Order: sequence, then C-alpha cells, then structure tokens
Amino acid sequence: MRGTPPVLFKGIINYLQVLSHLCLVKGRVLFLLLSNPFIHFIGVTRIVEMEQMAVSSSAYQPEDDDFDRNCPRICGVCGDKATGFHFNAMTCEGCKGFFRRSMKKKANFTCPFNGNCSITKDNRRHCQACRLKRCQDIGMMKEFILTDEEVQRKKEMILKRKEEEAIKEAKKPKLSDEQEQLIALLIEAHHKTYDSSYSDFAQFRPPIRDDSKMEEESSSTDPSHNLCSPDSFDFNFFEPSSEHCSPTTDMSALTKSDFPNIFGIFQSDSGSSKPSESLPMLPHLADLVSYSIQKVVGFAKAIPGFRELSADDQISLLKSSAIEIIMLRSNQSFTLEDMSWNCGNDDFKYNLSDITKAGHSEELLEPLIKFQIGLKNLNLHEQEHVLLMAICILSPDRPGVQDRAQVERIQDGLSETLQSYIRAKHPPPGNRLLYPKMIQRLTDLRSLSEEHSKQFQCLSFNPEHSTQLTPLVLEVFGNDVDQ
Repeated sequence: MRGTPPVLFKGIINYLQVLSHLCLVKGRVLFLLLSNPFIHFIGVTRIVEMEQMAVSSSAYQPEDDDFDRNCPRICGVCGDKATGFHFNAMTCEGCKGFFRRSMKKKANFTCPFNGNCSITKDNRRHCQACRLKRCQDIGMMKEFILTDEEVQRKKEMILKRKEEEAIKEAKKPKLSDEQEQLIALLIEAHHKTYDSSYSDFAQFRPPIRDDSKMEEESSSTDPSHNLCSPDSFDFNFFEPSSEHCSPTTDMSALTKSDFPNIFGIFQSDSGSSKPSESLPMLPHLADLVSYSIQKVVGFAKAIPGFRELSADDQISLLKSSAIEIIMLRSNQSFTLEDMSWNCGNDDFKYNLSDITKAGHSEELLEPLIKFQIGLKNLNLHEQEHVLLMAICILSPDRPGVQDRAQVERIQDGLSETLQSYIRAKHPPPGNRLLYPKMIQRLTDLRSLSEEHSKQFQCLSFNPEHSTQLTPLVLEVFGNDVDQ
C-alpha cells in the first residue's frame, strides 16, 4: 500500500467495511467483489465471511452489546427521529428516501451558499447538496441500494412467505364456531350443576364413621351384614383413597392383594372379605348420590338435542348412564396424593374405608380405584371432561332406547367436537392417542355400572337398608330397564 494516496486508502477501508455488512442477494455480493478494482486485497476466506455477515439492506442493526434499543434514536443527517439503520447509517425515513432517490437519479446538486450548510429537521429541504454530502459523511453507501429488479424480487419473496404462512395457518386444526359454542354451553352447564365448594353437603344426613355413634344418632338404622350398597358408588364426589398407595403408582401396579389394606377390610383364612356388621355411612352417601343424580339430570338437559328426544328415551339414557356420569364427575375431586375425594372439610373427605361402610365390596371398589387413577392420569382439560360426559350420556346402545339413530347422530357430533378439540387445543405429548384412551374409559365405566347394579340389588333386598335410600335412588337404580 506504499505510495497510495491517503484519500484513496481511506476509500478502500470504507469500502471493505461496507462489504462486511452488505446484505444483498448472494450473487450480487459476489458480483461486487469480483468487479471491484481493490478485490486483490480480499482473500477467499474474507468473501465467505462477508456472505455470512450479510444482514437486511434496509434495516441493518449493528451487533453491539452496548447498543441500547430503548434509547431515543436520532437521524445522523437531520436530527429527526430515526427509524433504524438504512444504507449503513442511522437515519429517519425522510433522509432514507432522499438518499435512495438521489443515488438512483445520479443527481448532481450544487449548494447555493458556502457548501457547509447545517442540516436540521426544519431546513433539510433547503439545500439538497449539503444534505446528500451529510448522508455520505455518516456512512450511507449507494451499494446498499437494491435495484428495481431486486426490490421486486424482495416483494415477491415477502408475498410468497405470507402466502405460505397463511396456508400453514389454514391447515392447522381448528374448531368451528358451532363446536366452540357447543363446548361453551357444556362448560356452563357443568359449572351450574357442579358446586366445587360442596356447600350443599351440609344438608345431607351427617356422615357417621363410628358404629356406636350411628346407634346413638339413628335408632331407625339397624346395621346389617354381608350386603352390598350401591349408593356410595353413585356419589358425584366420592372416590377411594388410600394411605398405602403412592400418588405416582400406576393402575397396573395395584394388585388384588393391595386392596384389603386400601379399603380398610381384612381377609379371612378362606380369602373372602369379612363384611362389616353395620353400614353407618349409608344414609349420608344415599343423600349424596340422590343429590348427584339431580345434577346429572340438569347437565343432560343442557346437551343440545337431548330435549328433542322422546321422554321415554331421555329416561332410558339417564337411568343407564347416571352412575357412570357420577363416577366421571367424582374424578374432579379425586386426588392421587392420598387417594381420596376431597369435598371441603374433613367431614366430607371420603376414602375407600368410608365406602365400605356403606356396603360396597372389593369387586366394585378395586376396578373403581383403577378407573379413577387412569382417568386422572389423562390430565383432561375441562372441555374434554364435559364432552366425555355428554358422549357417555348420549349412547345409542343403552337398553330401552327407541330412536337409536337420532341418539347416535347427537353422539357423533359430540365425538367429532372432542376429536377436533384434542387436535387443536391439547398440546403433545398429552394428545397422543388421547381420544381412544378416553373412549376406553367409557368401556371401563360399563363394567363398573354392571357391578354396581349387582351390588345395589343385593342391598335393596334388605328392607332395613333400603329404607335408608332415597326415593330417587330407588327409582333410578331399583328398576332395571328392559333389555
């Protein structure tokens, strides 16, 4: 570089700095490098580095750790508010446009004064020559200006990207307006029929967990033995709990030998469970299940299409599904931590031992606790929970249903909405095979319902126990629908 004029040397350095920040199409960068008379100062490695450092030609931002994006940015030409880096300098939109127009027109301005005008926001239009000189002084370079063809290609690329994003967005699973309204309606119905404060529980006959207290407080209740009580199963808010079960225990980890300890019952030498001599919790649980049935009926009436069915079909659907919906609803209060149903204070915290004191046997409670654990582990959204309950109620294969085709049409709409919601709203990995897993829970409920029916019949045969049941419970569970 010996003998190179200082002005020319300064120009070389500035040009190299410009190339290091140039953001044009790769072919244009190489063209500038190869066509420049000073290219012999730049090696191949430097060419690759400059391509990697290329950034937006119209909004270049220096990678300076000390650059404060919150500080006011001032145009280096006129002092107006700057909008970003344009053509390698911080400028406002006005000076950006002025520089572009001047370079494209190859304008040759002449200062009418002394050639050293002070450029401000107010007078920047007075002297174009000094304004252009100021643009060049702060580092604005014409090499950063895109040609008309490049501008057009850039616009086309932006438009293409927007179209691709629109297509991608359109392909995303979405709920229709009708499905959104259906879900909102079911959630509202659930909130109206499920009191999470459990304040109504205080109106039931009090829970009695001690046999002696039962004899003192209720002379009309004569304890019986070896009988099954279905009512405890019907309660919306009860579920088995166990101090011996770990909250993280999987359903499959629970073996039959674990259940005597969970339930608070013991095995005789022959392996059969020794029945309790009294059913102190039966009156309280009977009131609870009766209360729950009323809430299930209220929820069912809110399902679109349910009220259009005949009265006989409505009754058949409700009688067959009531206990299953109660089990589904009870999962909301079920906790894996202590395997219990927490419904407010300690008086209304129920475990499996409480349910056995209402007459339930291991044949029902073992699959019930596994069902509750499995359903809880699905981590369903509230929307999925209410849709599952609605699908359970509107099952066309229920005994006694006459217009099965209409019931099936309603259920199909609910099923489609559930699947659409899972695809659109339930994030992975929880959504993987979620729908078939939920349907499997409905199959499990059918088995539980059959066992509950057997135990209820066993209980109702004893007049002393049946008198503790409410008329609604006897009506719903006492008369099997004709097959």
